Amino acid sequence: MRSSKTLYEGKAKKIIKGPKKNTLIQIFKDDATAYNKKKHKIFKGKGVLNNHISAYIMHYLKSKRIPTHFEEKLNDREQLIKKCEIIPIEFVVRNITAGSIAKKLGIKEGLKLKKPLLEYYYKEDSLDDPMISRDHLITFGWATNSELKKIDKMSLQINKHLRNLFLKKNIILVDFKIEFGRLSSNPKKIVLADEISPDSCRLWDKKTNKKLDKDVFRRNLGSLLSAYEEVASRLGIVH
Repeated sequence: MRSSKTLYEGKAKKIIKGPKKNTLIQIFKDDATAYNKKKHKIFKGKGVLNNHISAYIMHYLKSKRIPTHFEEKLNDREQLIKKCEIIPIEFVVRNITAGSIAKKLGIKEGLKLKKPLLEYYYKEDSLDDPMISRDHLITFGWATNSELKKIDKMSLQINKHLRNLFLKKNIILVDFKIEFGRLSSNPKKIVLADEISPDSCRLWDKKTNKKLDKDVFRRNLGSLLSAYEEVASRLGIVH
């Protein structure tokens, strides 16, 4: 019988012990949060959609030789993952101006960038996840220069693969945030961790720019579940 003790619980997922050494089970919740949980609502079935979408994307990236913590989808809400020491940084890749960058810099939303923009945010809710520089990461020991070079390279590779994947489905990948970790079984190995889903990506319909991501919830633009179901449907995901 497996242990159901929660080892970690975040805004949209919780982690319990896995069946084997250096494994964990990642459970997707139905919670939707925005503005560091200042806005919070539960949408029945959201966790199921995100689990299926993220599993599909992780499989796809693994086929492109991107190392990930993902092992397999266990059921509608759970994934088996490799245990990692998570680097406490959100790595953001932007292709088009939207959200916080447009607001902070007074730039019009929807501006296509000449090349992908990489940003780093320190994961600390009490500080509203402040943006930091490469030097901050290295100076405070969150990552070494060598690790950061690997992560930057992987982030841009992931961006390229995901842009191509979504574009084939008439979806524009505006931006996304990802996390990385060091494998517990091999701490020198950096892998993509956490999830990739409409919770962590901005996705716009190619023809209409209709939002198909968590901005639907942030900005009260309609049904969050309908938007996520649309993404799953276009990816050909049956659940």
